[in-house]
Amino acid sequence: MSALDRTEPLVESQSEAEFAAFYAAHFPSLCKQLYAYVGDRGAAQDLVQEAFARGWARWSTLHAYDEPAAWVRTVALRLAVSRWRRARRSLAFLAGQREQPVVPPPDPTHVALVAALALLPSKQRKAIVLHYLADVPIAEIAAGERVAEGTVKSWLHRGRTALASELGEPTVDGRIR
Repeated sequence: MSALDRTEPLVESQSEAEFAAFYAAHFPSLCKQLYAYVGDRGAAQDLVQEAFARGWARWSTLHAYDEPAAWVRTVALRLAVSRWRRARRSLAFLAGQREQPVVPPPDPTHVALVAALALLPSKQRKAIVLHYLADVPIAEIAAGERVAEGTVKSWLHRGRTALASELGEPTVDGRIR
């Protein structure tokens, strides 16, 4: 059997074998810990993977530590904090780049009309809004409410009268009395 026929990965040195065993023993538990910390399983695995990659680069000194898994955990947690800081800075930057829409204040006449409409009984308010604001014909309002057209006309008349008294009627010179 040649080396190419083997199905398990080739291990070139004792340190690689030690690191592979270390990785296999600690990767699952570190992923669980980071998942609890960041709340995203994929991000937790990425962070732990990056921490192990950095650990492999320092394995010659790291393997002599009493708890090399603690070092990897600390690196993974610091990577998570760094990721959050970068995300927060990015969001702050993007928020500063976005144009804030300028919303003009509502027209005082509109505010007064909405307030006056709120004082009307619901049937009158609905008839006024549908007929005068949505241009719905009286016959269609009557069919929708299952009432006679004369009833809708009555609602409209009473609603207009109530609105006129609430808003005040314009005089000949345009002033409201």
